[in-house]
Amino acid sequence: MTKEVRDYAVQKTHEMMEAFSCSAEAKAAGQAWLDALDTENEAAATEKYIAELEGDIMPIEMLIAFAESDGGAQVFGPEKTKEVAAHAKEIQAAGAKYCDCPACAAVEAILARKDEMLK
Repeated sequence: MTKEVRDYAVQKTHEMMEAFSCSAEAKAAGQAWLDALDTENEAAATEKYIAELEGDIMPIEMLIAFAESDGGAQVFGPEKTKEVAAHAKEIQAAGAKYCDCPACAAVEAILARKDEMLK
């Protein structure tokens, strides 16, 4: 991967890891990838990292379904869950494919350059 792509992915990885909405699994994958940079394990770690991110990013349909469920009400609270669902439907109507929380936004940015990262 080029230096520019690497620097971009490192920056977005830090943004993801610092986000309140970042899962423990994504944080661990991000740290493992950062630790593997400049080692003989970098290529394999990059593939593993991308696979983890593809599994962790929340498709907008899943966010809507979760926000409208009892589980969503437990996580967000009864009023906030309605706001989350309404927001998700709004961004879906505007063309969003994924949740736009800070962690998912960083992951989406990283995945947009995954082909360049795997070079």
